[in-house]
Amino acid sequence: MLDITKLLSLNIEKDSIRYDERCNKSTTGVKEGRGPVVVWNITHKCNYKCEHCYSSSGNSKEEFLSLKEVKRIVDELALEKVPVILLSGGEPLMRKDIFSIIQYIKEKGINVSLSTNGSLIDDTKAELLKKLGIGYVGISIDGNEEINDRFRGVKGAFSNSLRAINSCKSVNQKVGLRFTLQKNNFKEVPYILELMEKLDVKRICFYHLVPQGRGKEIQNKMLSPYETREVIDYLYNYCKDEKVNREKEVLTVDNHADAPYLYLKLLKEDKKKADKVLDLLKINGGNRSGMALVSIDWSGNVYPDQFSHFLKLGNLKEKSFQEIWHGDNKILRILRDRKPNLKGKCTTCRWSNICNGNLRARAYSISEDIWGEDPGCYLKECER
Repeated sequence: MLDITKLLSLNIEKDSIRYDERCNKSTTGVKEGRGPVVVWNITHKCNYKCEHCYSSSGNSKEEFLSLKEVKRIVDELALEKVPVILLSGGEPLMRKDIFSIIQYIKEKGINVSLSTNGSLIDDTKAELLKKLGIGYVGISIDGNEEINDRFRGVKGAFSNSLRAINSCKSVNQKVGLRFTLQKNNFKEVPYILELMEKLDVKRICFYHLVPQGRGKEIQNKMLSPYETREVIDYLYNYCKDEKVNREKEVLTVDNHADAPYLYLKLLKEDKKKADKVLDLLKINGGNRSGMALVSIDWSGNVYPDQFSHFLKLGNLKEKSFQEIWHGDNKILRILRDRKPNLKGKCTTCRWSNICNGNLRARAYSISEDIWGEDPGCYLKECER
């Protein structure tokens, strides 16, 4: 995750998860003394049929963790001092006990964020989320109404998202937009930023497509290097505006080539500032799946991140989180020292200390080789 606005404004003093000097010294958490960020796909059920869904969620009959099991796992995560749990799905609000889960997580002193399609949020639920202390609600919109509803597989999805955003704002619940970049919608980036302004939303995350789950069926919709550069160039210029980088948060997610690309652009304009940004990117360390990030699914399976369901680390019905996370796990051992295993252009790239091999799940999705080149890397030969 790259916060373009914070980096360009150098306003990172409160970001202890990404830019604390202790971040790159830890291989088992966001920094020394803290555990990893947890992405928890709390349910496999969903009322949408999104084309890119990495968990292939829908009208599922998959086995789920009981509330009792969820609470036990939360206890273990609290012992690990995880800073935040991101509740996702499926659609997390389809769990009837989701508010009890949120309340219990907060009682254990862990921050909670919610990733949702917004379809089930009205004024009443927004007020309850606010009272429970949800730190952030991320709501998906992937273009104008026609494009978004087609991508989500449900007519009315766009309207649902707008209603959910307005409900959250009416109770001062922090809310933001989530936008997955792909060939059919990347030209919509200016529109979505204008919509962000119109809705008075302060945060937006642009996700690079990772073709896992149903997303494998649309891997041909991944952006080309040229198209990716076009998007990042636009966001860079947008975020250079002093008012924008003072008032907004614009982030890109799931492509760590964004970091050196951002630095190289800034280097042409302001070397002194670029050097400071480079120091921050080194602290951040790039992709830290299996290090500062871990994923749990609806059945208690644990993975290095939410896209790597082909790399099961263990199951929380059988072992504690501590046993899995700190045990002698070959997958984690290699991920935490991955650079010797990287192949192709990653082996000679000078940005390995701020990229860390980019996203292994995307490499595997294309080549079925976890250590192969990430096809999402768009840096030119002369830039590497």
